[in-house]
Amino acid sequence: MRKNLLITLLTVAIAAQAQTMDDSPTHSPYIKDVLEYLPAPGQFVNTLPAATDSDTPATMAAKCAELIAQGRNDIVTLGAYGGYITFGFDHSIANIAGQSDLYIRGNCYNGNSEPGIVMVSKDINRNGIADDPWYEIAGSADTDNAGQIVFNYEITYTPNPLGDIQWTDNQGQSGTIDRNEYHEQEYFPLWHEGALNFRGTLLPKNAVNQGTSTEYWVLSSFRYGYVDNYPNTNVEACSIDISWAVDINRHPANLDFIDFVRVYNGENQKCGWIGETSTEVGSAEDLHLEASLQAITAAISTMTASPKTIVSRHTLDGRKAGSHTKGIIITRYSDGSIIKSLQ
Repeated sequence: MRKNLLITLLTVAIAAQAQTMDDSPTHSPYIKDVLEYLPAPGQFVNTLPAATDSDTPATMAAKCAELIAQGRNDIVTLGAYGGYITFGFDHSIANIAGQSDLYIRGNCYNGNSEPGIVMVSKDINRNGIADDPWYEIAGSADTDNAGQIVFNYEITYTPNPLGDIQWTDNQGQSGTIDRNEYHEQEYFPLWHEGALNFRGTLLPKNAVNQGTSTEYWVLSSFRYGYVDNYPNTNVEACSIDISWAVDINRHPANLDFIDFVRVYNGENQKCGWIGETSTEVGSAEDLHLEASLQAITAAISTMTASPKTIVSRHTLDGRKAGSHTKGIIITRYSDGSIIKSLQ
C-alpha cells in the first residue's frame, strides 16, 4: 500500500473514533484548560494577561485559564499576526448537523473587527495532548474574498527590547510593530527567547481610514467564521460550525467531534495611531452540551459493542510491518479505525 493512500485512510478514519469525556459526574460547556499561549508582539502583550521575567509557557497558560476558563468573562490578547491560544474542554464537542457548535467571545464592537482564525483538532490517540492533526475553520473569506487570501503565509518577528519590533514574511514584505505612548511595557512575550515564527492563513486587510482631517479607522467584519469579528451579543455571528473545518487542501474534514481549539490572529495590518490589529479571545462554550454528551455515549457504545481486531500493519512507506518492526507504524483495525504509533 502506498504512503499517500495510507495517509488518506488515516484522515478518513478520524471520524470513526476518539470521542471522550471526563469521569466527573457533571460536565461544563466551557473551557476546562488552556494548553498553550504564545502571542505575537503587540501593545497589549505582557498585560493581557500580565507577565513577568520569571513566567514560563506553563504559568502563562495558567494565567490565561484564570481569565477565560470555566465561563470567566475576561480576555487575553494574541498580539499581531500569528499569535495563538489553544484550549480544551472536559468532553468532546459533537458536530451536530444543521447547528452551530462552538461560541467564542472576543472584545469586538461595531467597526472594530480584529478577526482570529479558528483551528480544531480531534484527540485521535486519546492522550489528552493537542498533538493530532489540526483543521482550519473555513470562514466567509474563502468565498467572499477568493484570490485575496494568502495561504501558507509565514512571518518572523525579531526581538528588540523596549523598541519597535521588526518583522519579515515569505511574501518579500517587512515592517514593524510600533511602540506607543499608551503602552510602555515590553511588546515581545517575556517568557519566549529568540525570534518568533508563525505560519498560517493571512486574511485580506479589513481596515480603511475613513477620516479626512483626522484618522478614523473602520475595521469591517467578515460575514462569518472568525473570532473577535462581531460583538459578543451576536451569538450566532460569534459561533462556528465544526462542519466548516477543512484540511490543508481546503477540502471538508468531515469531523464528528473535536477536542481542542486553537485561535490565531489572521490579520497583519497597522492602523495609524490605533496600532497593530490584535485579536482578543474570551471564554468559549459548547452550544449543545447535552447533545455532545449523548453523542459521545452513543459512539462509545457502538465502538465497544464488538471487539475490533487488527487487519494490517504497515510502515509509512507502505511496507508490511511485523511485531518487531521499529519506527512509525500504521495499524488498521476491523472497525475501520487507523492508529499511527511509534514502535
